[in-house]
Formats: sequence, structure tokens, C-alpha cells
Amino acid sequence: MQYLISVIFDKPDLATPDEMAAIDVFNDQLNADGHWVFAGGLAEPGAATVIDNRGGEALFTDGPFLESKEYLAGFWIIEAAGLDVAHRLAAEGSRACNRKVEVRPFR
Repeated sequence: MQYLISVIFDKPDLATPDEMAAIDVFNDQLNADGHWVFAGGLAEPGAATVIDNRGGEALFTDGPFLESKEYLAGFWIIEAAGLDVAHRLAAEGSRACNRKVEVRPFR
């Protein structure tokens, strides 16, 4: 089953060199153990554009869809045999990137 591990942060700071090195090691381990699907970091919320095309004409709004102190800073998509494995991997990812994470299964 696939899971989304969302990285949650509350500052506009980028990962430090030490955090990036730890993330690289974690990513390499995910890959070696067959859990790796895809991962990526995201630009700060101010770089976002919300697009709503439900009313016949697309409305483009600069900024995030939700104003919040915390935001989605990056993510991993992993393959895991179950939620317990996904939780273990998410805990390791949280330690590696030094940020909170959220785990959600794909439907």
C-alpha cells in the first residue's frame, strides 16, 4: 500500500546542510529497502497559486489556499506493507528532516 508522508514546518527556512545530509541518507535507505516511490520539497506558501475553475471562468489567486502558521514543506510517497511500517518510516523521516510529519494512506 502507498502512503503520503507530509512534512510540516512553520518557518520559511530551508533545510540546513546537516538536515539535507540526513534526508539524503533516509532517502537512500528508503530506496534500498524498497519503500521509495517519490519525494520532493516544496517552495514556501507565498509561491503558491490557487485556481478555482468551478464557475465557468478560472479564478487565479496568489498565495496558499489556507492561511496558517504551519505549511506543507515537502513530502514522501512510500510503499509499505501496513500502517505500522508507514508510521515507523515516518518517524525516521521526521528525525531526518527535523520537522513534524503526517502520514496518510492513498485510497
